[in-house]
This record gives sequence, structure tokens and C-alpha cells, in this order.
Amino acid sequence: MSPHAHLGVDLSDTGARVAAWRTHGSQGQRLFDAGRLEDLVAVAQRGALDFVVFDDDFALHPGGSTTRLDAAIVAARLAPRTHGIGLVAAVGTSHIDPAHISTAIATIDQASAGRAGWQVGWTTRLDEVPTAGPRSTSAAAVAAAGAVKAAGTVARLWDSHVPTAVARPRFTTHDGVNFAAGAPKSSPRPPQGRPPVVVRVSTAIEIELAGRVADVVRIRATTPDEAARTRARVLAAVTAAGRDPRDVRVLVDVYLIVGPDRASAQARLDMLSDMEGVSWDTGSLAFVGTASGFAELVTEWLDAEAADGFTIRPASVQTDLVALVDGVLPVLRASDAFRSEYPGHTFRDTLGLPSTADRYAATA
Repeated sequence: MSPHAHLGVDLSDTGARVAAWRTHGSQGQRLFDAGRLEDLVAVAQRGALDFVVFDDDFALHPGGSTTRLDAAIVAARLAPRTHGIGLVAAVGTSHIDPAHISTAIATIDQASAGRAGWQVGWTTRLDEVPTAGPRSTSAAAVAAAGAVKAAGTVARLWDSHVPTAVARPRFTTHDGVNFAAGAPKSSPRPPQGRPPVVVRVSTAIEIELAGRVADVVRIRATTPDEAARTRARVLAAVTAAGRDPRDVRVLVDVYLIVGPDRASAQARLDMLSDMEGVSWDTGSLAFVGTASGFAELVTEWLDAEAADGFTIRPASVQTDLVALVDGVLPVLRASDAFRSEYPGHTFRDTLGLPSTADRYAATA
């Protein structure tokens, strides 16, 4: 594994805790303000974090916000306004055609000069109304199989984009007037060739999916031993799919609350739990403590080869992201566990992934 941790941050909503939008400084009133996300990404970029994730789905979120900004649109807007950091848009395959996904992620990659990523999603939830297409909700196995097929189609579409396409609109004439009737379905190949694909896993079906298509795999674990076992299963699935396990990064989802001391962090967790009326059951690692304490945890898990890094879910984005960048990262850099700058220009460079060959280049 890389001696440096790979660290991303999930910027969905106002934080991992549903009640975070109600706390002071959460900027909950700006939930649908893309400028707020631009400010947050600037903080993450200042810390040279690997990537940010923007989630998107069709479900209502009880107790919190009832809708979200479109992830791909947000990432595309931020692409020319950022540098270095990967922009991962979570776009589901259950309701959206692979051609639209391919174009959306390729557009982000073009606008960012090679920093796009795609988090694959699918659903079996009946509360997610298919507003973007005619497909019905499927059982887990069928939905996962559909996601594999969609991911393969998206990759082929990325490869089929011509290197220097110029879109020339077609015209039709009606009563002597010319009208634009559309453009050819071609566009430049994404700068990365194939932007990195991210998959979240918690079941055997999802691990098999990740083995076939993922460059980054998000897992859930509460101990280093559990993470190491899941990581081994993921890499075995990668090998079984005929891929090189050295080209896959496995990151643990960690839910983060950072305070000046352990008691302060716990008090904020207790306040959020009281507001929500439920305890914090994340199903994965949850850290409540100081910046130096979390830096120590990251180093320990990295040394144990439990994972290649973490995808961080700040309990309150505004508070805990700043604490991560200004408190945790300097400690990690002091122990050479995290780099101080981006190693290249693309998201694949940051992840240490090889470039991807165009499967159609020989026949183009």
C-alpha cells in the first residue's frame, strides 16, 4: 500500500448527522446554495484532500433535508473553479440511462482537466420514485447486476468518444427557416480516459460489483481487523474479475466529530443525538475526539494495512471539515502519513492509478 493515506470527504447535506443543519454555523439556510459547496470544497482543497463526494438520490430524508442539489450539476459547476481535488458525483444507475451518465461525468472531467470521478449507485427502495426514467425498482441482485452492466456501458462510451470531436449541429428547414436539430452523439474522450469509479459496499453482491468495476471501494468497518478482512474480500473479487488488485484503493467510511478535547466532542455528539432523538448508529467506524487522536487512528489503521485510507463523513460539515484540514492533517504530515500537495494533475494521479488505454484506439 501507499505510505500516504488516501483521504476523501463526503459533502452530502450539512453533515452525517441529520440534525447538523440545526446547529450554529451549519449554514443550513444555504443548503441549496452552490456557493456554500464551493466554499467547503475550497477548504478541502486547501488541505490537499484526495476528493470530495457529492451524493444524489431520489429519496426523501426524514428529519433532515427532503431533497438535494443534483450531484453532477454541482460537480460540473465547481470543476473550473477548483484545482487539484477530485470531484466525485454520485449518480445512480436505476433511473438514469448510461449514455446520460457517461456524458455527465465526461463533461465534469473536461471542465476540470481530468479530476472527475463517478460513484456508482442503484436502489431497491420503494420510496425512490423513478423520476428520470421508466425503470421500476428491482431486487438487490437484479439492481446490482444492472449497475455492473451500466458501468460497463459507461466505460465503453468513454472509450468511444473521439479525441478531437467537433460537434456540428444538423439543421432542418421548415417554411424556409433553418432550425438546429441536434448534434452528433460524440464528444472528446475524457482527459483521464476513464474517470475513477467509486463503489460503496456492505454486502457480498456489492463486493462482487466492486471487484468488476471499481477503482475506489468504500467499505464499512469498526475495527482494523474487520476492515482488513473486508479489504481482502474486495481485492479477491478484483482478482477474480481478472483485474490487478494493485489498481484499487479501499477506503473505510469514518464518521467524524472533532473537538478541542474528548469531552467537548462527546458533548456535541450528545447534543445532536438529543436533537434527533436517536443514538448514533453508523454501521461503520465513528470517531469522537481530538484532532491528534484521529490522526493517530489513521496512522494505526494504515500501518496495520487495514485500508488504503478513509472517506470521511463529518458529523457537521462546516465544523468538522475545518477541524480535519487545520487540525488533523498537519499532525499526519508531521509523521509523513499524508502528502502536503497534489502529486499530479488528474484524479487518477492523486490515487496513484495507471492511465487507461482506449480499447478502440487500434481500430479508430
